[in-house]
Amino acid sequence: MVRMTDQQRLAPGDTAPAFSLTDQEGNTVSLADYTGQRVIVYFYPAAATPGCTTQACDFRDNLAAFTAEGFAVLGISPDGPAKLTKFAEAESLAFPLLSDEDHTVAAAYGAWGEKKNYGRTYEGLIRSTVVVGTDGTVELAQYNVRATGHVAKLRRDLHLA
Repeated sequence: MVRMTDQQRLAPGDTAPAFSLTDQEGNTVSLADYTGQRVIVYFYPAAATPGCTTQACDFRDNLAAFTAEGFAVLGISPDGPAKLTKFAEAESLAFPLLSDEDHTVAAAYGAWGEKKNYGRTYEGLIRSTVVVGTDGTVELAQYNVRATGHVAKLRRDLHLA
């Protein structure tokens, strides 16, 4: 496994890596589907876990406000589509949850790499959010974000009411 470094993380002005992934309904969703729209792409480690549920529900509860400001929201995790379907149904999530089982997209976005937890070092998904502008470039890239309070901080960082 390739170790991700800070140099491989995205920064404002970078071109957002293109992707096509399967969502919780079995549809193929591509970043190109959102050309001309601002997109919040957030990476989370595992559907239906406490932190990821908190974060997904925060995005759900703020979805109307993001949509009103011209943003689409896409959640990406290493979970398979069947698990994403259950998660979306259980939490009434009305935005695409995308399956990145081989971590290719997470790696391209700098959201897959070395993690440390309780003294153990391992490769895994780094909770991250990347905002892609209407022109396909990165407007904002945040790594190692906290599940709780992240959406409120993101709204502040994007100067949204």
